[in-house]
Amino acid sequence: MTTSFVGRVSELGAVKTALTEHRSVTLTGGGGVGKSRLALRVAEEVRDAYADGVWWVDLSHLYDDRLFTATVCDAVDLLDHNPRAPIEALCEWLAGRHVLLVLDCCERVLSSSRLMVSELLTAAPRLTVLATSRESLGVHRERCIEVSPLSTDDHAADAVRLFRDRCASTAPAVSLDAPGAPETVAAVCRRLEGIPLAVELACARLRDLSLTEVAERLSSRLDTLVDETAWPKRHRALRTAIGWSHELCTPRERLLWARLSVFHGPVEEADAQAVCAGGPLSDHDIPRLLERLADQSVLQRTGTRYRMLDTLREYGAMWLAELGERDTLTRLHAAHFAALLEQAEAEWLSDRQVSWYTKVSDSHTDVRAALDHLIAEDPDAALDMAGRTGLFWPCCGHLHESRDYLERVLALDTPEGPSRTRALWALGITLTLQGDHRAALRTGERCAQAARRDGTAASALFAAHTLGLTHLMAGRPQAAYEVSDRALIAHRTSPPAGAPQLCCMVIRTFAHSALGRLAEAYEAATGLRRLSLRYGEHWARSYAFHQLAFIDLLQGRPHDAERHARAMLISKHNLRDNLGIALALDLLTGANAAQGNGIGAARTSGTGNTYWRMLGHPNHGTPELSEVRDQWERQARTAAGNDAYEKAFRAALNDDAEDGLALVLHGPTPS
Repeated sequence: MTTSFVGRVSELGAVKTALTEHRSVTLTGGGGVGKSRLALRVAEEVRDAYADGVWWVDLSHLYDDRLFTATVCDAVDLLDHNPRAPIEALCEWLAGRHVLLVLDCCERVLSSSRLMVSELLTAAPRLTVLATSRESLGVHRERCIEVSPLSTDDHAADAVRLFRDRCASTAPAVSLDAPGAPETVAAVCRRLEGIPLAVELACARLRDLSLTEVAERLSSRLDTLVDETAWPKRHRALRTAIGWSHELCTPRERLLWARLSVFHGPVEEADAQAVCAGGPLSDHDIPRLLERLADQSVLQRTGTRYRMLDTLREYGAMWLAELGERDTLTRLHAAHFAALLEQAEAEWLSDRQVSWYTKVSDSHTDVRAALDHLIAEDPDAALDMAGRTGLFWPCCGHLHESRDYLERVLALDTPEGPSRTRALWALGITLTLQGDHRAALRTGERCAQAARRDGTAASALFAAHTLGLTHLMAGRPQAAYEVSDRALIAHRTSPPAGAPQLCCMVIRTFAHSALGRLAEAYEAATGLRRLSLRYGEHWARSYAFHQLAFIDLLQGRPHDAERHARAMLISKHNLRDNLGIALALDLLTGANAAQGNGIGAARTSGTGNTYWRMLGHPNHGTPELSEVRDQWERQARTAAGNDAYEKAFRAALNDDAEDGLALVLHGPTPS
């Protein structure tokens, strides 16, 4: 939250006490009453009481139960590279931890929340769950605390304090101490029944209206504009405030508010322009209108993006349906994010690669929503879009979601062609990264058959990449070399046509080194780095640096190995590729150990093991690394002394992964 916290002293105390006595505590209450803000404040104040920290899970963007478990896994930094069920991985991940897990907006997925919390509390005896929901979860021994509106009984009441606080930030020129003003403020807060969201919406209007005008307009019956079936009578004050705020918006602001409700996550200006423009809304108007809605507290600014509270999104969605535009906007939303992935793939081999990984990651919620719509309404487009996620989702750790969506689209009645081949490729690499090599090999063979029918170079290279990766990770480097080399000889172009060629070049380079052909591997990695530098891309370059660092270590050049490993780490960090980060940290451990820096090796090893634990990767990368990891550890223990090594290793292992990585990244800058 970006605004201050006001009042709630007794509630804070009650919730904190409840957390010491109960393992499941749920804050209940209507929309806009302040459940999420109270939960966040509690989480901040009790953080030190939980040895393994506090994790916050925002469920407000979910629209069905299908994505619930994946959302929780993402929030707790579990990027499980394993074919087991996500709930099993989550139970194991939390089993030995002393953690407070905060689940916000559980009413969106109430039945799934109930089942998961019950399973997690059984599997993880030191886990405590704090939930917010419009109704109780129904978990055994759950302690429910109803969050009431702020007090409005006098001029010092919490609702009045909130009004003054928000007025000071949104309309500092307005005096609330002029004759009659304190009484007017108190009356407004009573009219709004002390509901925090309603108070904030009213304060936002002080930019354009006087305090007296705010009070007078609130007295009108604007709540009759709201559908009673969607908004129960007990929320009449919030309905009044939202309806009044909506009425005071200009027609184009109201239209944008309604159309923005089709988004499920924070919205970039360009995305709003692409989806919401049309009719009376021109794309040139939308930046100014977004700012106006933010000024009126309908939207919240989060960096360069805009977020709409769930309650306000529900209101906008209701008006979108009234306007008869819901289906049209849903189609535009899906088409936009499908086009976004198409452009991301087209510009993958460019200096925009990192920004595309960031964009696809930041848009993850809306990309999923677009795919769900297309699966139901346009199978061909769904197949095409899902295949394009293969360059991004597996790299960023969304393996279970990737597998789920790809298996769904491949089961659709769609024709053979490059889109199906690409989806098989994406599924093959997903299965390989999960360690399900048998299923991955079968999928790779299906991909190769489809590629032969397609007859395109891109399809042939995609097929070679998924088969080569499976062979490599399963310990068959000769097979990996043969399939990638054969495809590159037949279909290589200069300059490369796109991602498939570089993917195969990476496989062939790794196969060289796994086969002990270090001179060929070093030459191939140097050429790959040179090529990627020409285009400004980072994915292939990071793996070139991996091979250079690995061979440097094998051939006794630890200083060069450290330089190359750091370069890989920076690229992988920019790409948000946690598997790559773990591999780079392993190489840094080897470089430190070889240079006699046992404590440095212990720290990078501890941080690396934190990432491997998050990933749940069965082999910690390619097989040939296992033996040398043990050698690096022995060297480091000898250099540091066993006790000192163990202390540094355990400290890094128990530290937050991002904090540990930040310490490593602050080391020497690669040349």
